Amino acid sequence: MLDLKGYESSLLQGAELTIQVALLSLLLAVTLGLLGALAKLSTFKPARWLATLYTTVIRGIPDLVLMMLLFFGGQVLLNNSLTALNEKLNSWLGADNPAHEWTAYVPDYIELSPFIAGVLTIGFIFGAYMTETFRGAILAVDQGELEAARAYGMTKGQVLRRILFPQMMRHALPGLGNNWLVLLKTTALVSIIGLDDMVRKASLAAGATQLPFTFYMAVAITFLLFTAISTSFLKWAERRYALHTR
Repeated sequence: MLDLKGYESSLLQGAELTIQVALLSLLLAVTLGLLGALAKLSTFKPARWLATLYTTVIRGIPDLVLMMLLFFGGQVLLNNSLTALNEKLNSWLGADNPAHEWTAYVPDYIELSPFIAGVLTIGFIFGAYMTETFRGAILAVDQGELEAARAYGMTKGQVLRRILFPQMMRHALPGLGNNWLVLLKTTALVSIIGLDDMVRKASLAAGATQLPFTFYMAVAITFLLFTAISTSFLKWAERRYALHTR
């Protein structure tokens, strides 16, 4: 049994924050993945080019580098934009005229929350991987079934809900599950931007007690527990979506 020297509650808080970041990032990644897959399969060329550029750039740059670029670079870009907007608004309202009573004010500096930045960054990164997962799943659906559903008189919404989505999810679940497990481990990167997740809590506790092995082992065991729970759920989901094929 690991002796955590009274840091159990701190690690539990960090674990809860890790799960929050992972789930919100997954929601964003799935949304971006679906949009990206539809864009790649679209007949509208600019949409295909934009989606291809997105997946190529994201998959070609290490996650750690992207985390630093999007967190620090995104913050600089946001604040520079706010400064320019503030100047334009005041110029348009005539605030430089002493007799003018109106003055617009937009904050010149906004500090991004590490939590929001972490969710947006991880979701943005894994949206590229989800794009390819969903694109492959959509292409794997038998087009004859979709044509038969339309010939039967189903609306586009009914075809999507009753035929395309269930079939697509059956094909997408293995890749979706793999992406989720990798995403879950990637949440450890948010510690480098100052978020008090489980890894950062363990790092602080290890520094205070000089017991790094103990606390990082506790983190490893916790991630393994999350993985085991996720794997069990994914197996249930695969059985659920495979029922109609038996």
